[in-house]
Amino acid sequence: MLSKFEIRRLALAAIFVLLITLLFREIAPSPKSAADFTGNERGEEVIVEIPEGATGSQVGQLLFEKEVVASALSFFRVAVADERSSRIAPGEHRIETKIPAREALNQLLDPDRILNLIRVRDGSRLTEVITSLKAVGFSEKEIQSALKEIRVQEPFSNRKIEGLLYPAFYSKSKTDSAKTMLQDMVNRFEASTQGLTWEYLKYKPYELLTIASLVESEGIPIDFPKVARVIYNRLEIGMPLQFDSTVHYIFDRRGEIQLSIQDTKVKNPYNTFQNRGLPPGPIGSPTRAAIEAALNPESGPWLYFVTVLPKQTKFTADYDEFLKFKAEYKRNFAAGKFE
Repeated sequence: MLSKFEIRRLALAAIFVLLITLLFREIAPSPKSAADFTGNERGEEVIVEIPEGATGSQVGQLLFEKEVVASALSFFRVAVADERSSRIAPGEHRIETKIPAREALNQLLDPDRILNLIRVRDGSRLTEVITSLKAVGFSEKEIQSALKEIRVQEPFSNRKIEGLLYPAFYSKSKTDSAKTMLQDMVNRFEASTQGLTWEYLKYKPYELLTIASLVESEGIPIDFPKVARVIYNRLEIGMPLQFDSTVHYIFDRRGEIQLSIQDTKVKNPYNTFQNRGLPPGPIGSPTRAAIEAALNPESGPWLYFVTVLPKQTKFTADYDEFLKFKAEYKRNFAAGKFE
């Protein structure tokens, strides 16, 4: 004979199973409706607007209603199994009809199919974001007014917005304002860095964000922790950072590898050839990977690094070895290996 405790436990288990069953029925269509198009008879393109925060089942239903996919469940299943689905940008997408669910996901992820797309690339500067906002129809006046109204949470509430516009794809809807777009970028930064503790040694959060922006601009993701260590090692001994990226930031230049001697002599607080310590603030928007590297740098004695090939960076603590790496880079550059 079952005890009262065992009867209660079985009853609770039955209720739990029932709730899970009802929840699944609520969020997922019936398995009987899992039909999928073959793609052999695809139709014309349609515009599908994806709302902010839409779930996989909601997106599937929107695609089904527009006759993009044969069933909402076919897309739901593809989306659940593919982590890329979390990167579907809200906004209007140009999608073919009567296509397989897998292809529908690929088209939703294709930036060339997103209308009024704003691409905030890894390390993007505020000036570049402003250019993108103008390209989708916002005026300079609207943008500058919006910049004064953006809400930023602690620990960056009283700081400039540079560095806080998180790298991602953003799509402008018909009702979006410049303020809405910029606020979305800041909100994405706060969501993407949620859970991080902005503490490392003696550095304040804004200094750590600045270091992360330098890491983003100077290295590739696999090298971020080592680049961060070089920064800290140089700061610790009072050595100038001497980063080309900070001078390029002053002139708002992209795509140039080398600096002239005259460039390095420009009088500007962001010139790390002429000024010791950190620049006054971030020089672009870092990704979470760069921020994590700034908060958790790799251990090592390195003071120098040289990218000798597009995807190969060498680190050293010895100046003579650094000069050898630099000569190797010059040979590779002259041979056209950086084109």
